[in-house]
Amino acid sequence: MKKFILGFIAAALFSAPVLRADEGMWLLPLLEKFNAQTMSEMGCKLTPEQIYSINNTSLKDAVVQFGGGCTGEIVSPEGLLLTNHHCGYGSIQALSTVEHDYLKDGFWAMSREEELPAEGLTVTFVRKFVDVTAEFEAIYNNAKMKDAAKDKAISKLKSKLSKAEKKADKYVDCSFVPMYGGNQYFMIVTKTFKDVRLVGTPPSSIGKFGGDTDNWMWPRHTGDFSMFRVYADANNNPAEYSESNVPYRPENYLRISLDGVKENDFTMIMGFPGRTNRYITASELVERRDIDNAIRAEVRGIRQDILMEDMLADPKVYIQYADKYANSSNYWKNSIGMNESFIKQDVENRRLETEAEFTAWMNEDPERVAKYGTAIDAINKIISDRASERRDGMYATETFPAIELLAFAGNVADRIASGEDAAWVKKYAEAFYKNFSLPTDMKVAKAMLSLFKEKVASAEDGELYKYIADNYAGDIDRFVDDVYASTVFSSEESLANALEGKDKDAMISLMDSDKAAVAGKLLNAERNAYALKMNKGAKELADAKKAYVGGLLEMKDGAPIYPDANLTLRLTYGKVLPYSPKDAVMYCYYTTLKGVMEKEQPGNHEFEVPQRLKDLYDAGDFGRYAMEDGRMPVAFITNNDITGGNSGSPIMNAEGELIGLAFDGNWEAISGDVIFEPQLQRCINVDIRYVLFIIDKFGGAGHLVDEMTIAE
Repeated sequence: MKKFILGFIAAALFSAPVLRADEGMWLLPLLEKFNAQTMSEMGCKLTPEQIYSINNTSLKDAVVQFGGGCTGEIVSPEGLLLTNHHCGYGSIQALSTVEHDYLKDGFWAMSREEELPAEGLTVTFVRKFVDVTAEFEAIYNNAKMKDAAKDKAISKLKSKLSKAEKKADKYVDCSFVPMYGGNQYFMIVTKTFKDVRLVGTPPSSIGKFGGDTDNWMWPRHTGDFSMFRVYADANNNPAEYSESNVPYRPENYLRISLDGVKENDFTMIMGFPGRTNRYITASELVERRDIDNAIRAEVRGIRQDILMEDMLADPKVYIQYADKYANSSNYWKNSIGMNESFIKQDVENRRLETEAEFTAWMNEDPERVAKYGTAIDAINKIISDRASERRDGMYATETFPAIELLAFAGNVADRIASGEDAAWVKKYAEAFYKNFSLPTDMKVAKAMLSLFKEKVASAEDGELYKYIADNYAGDIDRFVDDVYASTVFSSEESLANALEGKDKDAMISLMDSDKAAVAGKLLNAERNAYALKMNKGAKELADAKKAYVGGLLEMKDGAPIYPDANLTLRLTYGKVLPYSPKDAVMYCYYTTLKGVMEKEQPGNHEFEVPQRLKDLYDAGDFGRYAMEDGRMPVAFITNNDITGGNSGSPIMNAEGELIGLAFDGNWEAISGDVIFEPQLQRCINVDIRYVLFIIDKFGGAGHLVDEMTIAE
């Protein structure tokens, strides 16, 4: 990267803030220079040092990345953690059985001994950010080095920096993250804890109230929270699960405010937003709209209909597929809503306007033309050239992995061929079959294979479809029926019996003759081939985007600009605000328990209301968690800038006290990953008073509330 870009970024990062306070997912190390003045003017009572500090305890020490894809917050001196119900959903599902269905019935640990280990779940604390741009750019800008040598030098640099951190604390990890399209780099030092236990969860009739129908919608009445506890060894360090581990003693934890919210109150959210594309070009947007989103919505809708039919017919299947369905449907509805929002908000033309502004600015100076003149054209050409491959690849990556048995059998066969033994297969199989229904997967397999064949012109040229043609005269239904009936992969017991006592050669021979393993290897190979082609020109695209974003930074001429979200810890601040989604409609900024009762639909699994909750409502038994007028609050909205990954993030008041948990965005601004809509974009939060009410009054677990610190 040219030196002037580095100098420009430094200037931009340390200039007076001029952007709207409601927009931005800001980097914590830059709050003092970027955001302090505006935050103070809006009402924030904390200093940047109190929010983020390397040397002293700060607010960031109470916020964790939960499970790799969500956010959580520590709320007691003994490692008690709050996050969303949908963030804990996978762990809750994994711990559930037909006899103990925690998804349906909820769960509350009445003692530490009753807390349930959530296998595989981790939480990660951020220790510090370190700007390493100069070190990285010294290598990348070395004209004497070839690309391979640069890659080797970067790996060596990462290793050197990581070793220095681990020398000071062997429990930390280091990741190296590009910002601003690769124009800046940070080393992020973290510490991950692996012993995390389920403490409490409301039933899905509260934690998932509204289901797919209400997802991404406001008004909302969902008690979207769950509770876990972080455990550590005797020295308060990360450790694998052990009965001898003790509750983690955090450096900081959040205090709770029961004061509630009112319109225009200052709010801030700290969390780990996943991915935004605020610097996307018009051609990239069209690719996302017409290929990625359209195909994802089409394929997942078909599969989800099959899953839900079987889930509603069998409680066991419901538990097995609950988390899979929830993960799929979230992005299915997101894709549909995003495309609608792109059209309604005319986002394509607005992106073209930005490009036209950029081009006009660039053409004012021959030096700018030399630096950035090919960037947009290069991006457009790459997107155009890969359109066919992108389309076919999206169908492959959406349909093939959905055929669970074949994908699993192919993976097992490949791993056995590479040297894995029967013990490895046994462990892998235990996890797979726990959440697998063969009859359901057969229906999915027939639908997905037929859809891919219909939509992808080159499908029949692939080895999988040639295999079906040669052995089953191209009859997909007959192929699926025969393979699923004859394979040793039909059940965990069948697979274990087939592998028992076999050496490596015998296991390989078995895999070579098993129809599911043979078909599965072909399926996985085709999926990988299509996935590779769909990202044709990825490196060239990254280089062009780096130049384009670098040009945008220079064009802004010192204005503070936040980088795209990339699962790193960020802060967003704003206000409690209502909004008007369309003419003559105004949405209030909060909802109450009355709305839950109004939405009840007996017999509809999305809108069931537990009798206990109805009894509390009828009695008006809300305790200290009620609003001043006696009503029970449920959720509220703000204009904080969030995206996926922020789920479970703490939303805090001006004093840094917890007032709720962020859990969703709103339908009218679902294009927010690409463009921020200040008049429409809202963050949906479950009110902490509703959370504590459910824990205490509904769940009878008041001892957990007693463990927290309620601000006076």
